[in-house]
Amino acid sequence: MAKGKNYLGGGFGTQPQRQPSGGNQMEKKRQSQRMQEELSRSREELEAQTYEATAGGGMVRAVVNGKKELIALEIAPEVMAPDNVEIVQDMVIAAINEALRTSKRMRAMADGLNMTPLTRPER
Repeated sequence: MAKGKNYLGGGFGTQPQRQPSGGNQMEKKRQSQRMQEELSRSREELEAQTYEATAGGGMVRAVVNGKKELIALEIAPEVMAPDNVEIVQDMVIAAINEALRTSKRMRAMADGLNMTPLTRPER
């Protein structure tokens, strides 16, 4: 063997390299799992939320849920005259679309809030 060379651990003054501890990896995995559970709960809560919009000064009211399903539609009796059919149809469409837009905005905001890194950056 050549003088000054340590073939088992490197050259002079070097320490054998240590493997990172598995505890840090396990903590990251637990943290990731907790965040996934929180995200799942948040999505379930969003799907259960209802979003309401009106049209025609409140003559038509539409309610949708977070799954983008129409769950309620109310039309004031005074707009149901035969000569108001087209107006009522337009108000229904407007109310439903506004309720869906509100649902979509809330979902986008919630998704934006949940897009945090799984781990904090090292300092």
